[in-house]
Amino acid sequence: MTVLMLARDGDKVAERVAAELRGRGTSVAQVNPSDFPSRLSMGAQLNGSSSWTGRIRDLDGLDVELAGISAVWQRGITPFVMDARMSSPERAFAYGEARRGFGGVLTALKDCLWVNDPVAAARAEYKPLQLAEAARVGLAVPETLITSDARIAYDWATQLRRPIIYKPLDGVVHADEGRVRILYTAPVTDRESLLDPAFGRTAQMLQERVPKAFEARVTVIGAEVFAVRIDATSTTAQEDWRSDYDALSYSVIHLPFDVRVKLLRLMARLGLVYGAFDLIHDVSGRWVFLEVNQRGEFGWIADTTGLAIYSAMADLLEKGK
Repeated sequence: MTVLMLARDGDKVAERVAAELRGRGTSVAQVNPSDFPSRLSMGAQLNGSSSWTGRIRDLDGLDVELAGISAVWQRGITPFVMDARMSSPERAFAYGEARRGFGGVLTALKDCLWVNDPVAAARAEYKPLQLAEAARVGLAVPETLITSDARIAYDWATQLRRPIIYKPLDGVVHADEGRVRILYTAPVTDRESLLDPAFGRTAQMLQERVPKAFEARVTVIGAEVFAVRIDATSTTAQEDWRSDYDALSYSVIHLPFDVRVKLLRLMARLGLVYGAFDLIHDVSGRWVFLEVNQRGEFGWIADTTGLAIYSAMADLLEKGK
């Protein structure tokens, strides 16, 4: 059986896990979906059964039998690259066909473990869903408002009577007319700014600013839970540790049993087998859930702390469904 890794070229984390799997005697194929259809091809047939058969091949000699794929690891977003000779509408159409064809066949493979299942992964991208499900399993979550109404935002912040933050609903990296903008979590220091007419141009998420003792990154792979305390020394990193990695220090910790159980329950409710959680340990001793990234990175955490996260991922992929 073969583990298929969908990863960009030069992905060191994927290569590290692939090397461990090969060392165990497990077959691994790493492909970059961006190579489809120029350098990577698929031929798949459904002949009166429920299983797709065929092969994935590339120009470098890769040849993978679809029926032999036991696990697929979707490492990140690797967009297809369409032929530049097509018009813009043609490229948009071709892109959609590639996603539904190439991706659809892989999603339909029988008895194949996905990390993570594409449907569950897409659902888990919605932070409002994450927060509600986290509360349902008993995790503490920040008081949160999502609105496009400036007056509602202002009144909520006034009634809360505690510091608040703005947090983007869709990650930190955003394309902006050829540039890349980074939107980190930011404090809202002036409630009057919420009344700016521009506030109503889209949905906005505001949360109470949870007073932090420290933060934690918790990597969950199957039933394995790896928790790391993150301490920040700079002001920007204390607001959002992703803004200043040089100001961070890490130490391995053990989560309370009940928190571990709740995280695993949340994973099950979201249909995930891998997740990178961000938690706050507040000054009162509460563990507060912020979010779970179903494609979150773990390489730098594993490299810094020596935790056996690479091996745990290899275990999960090797076991399959």
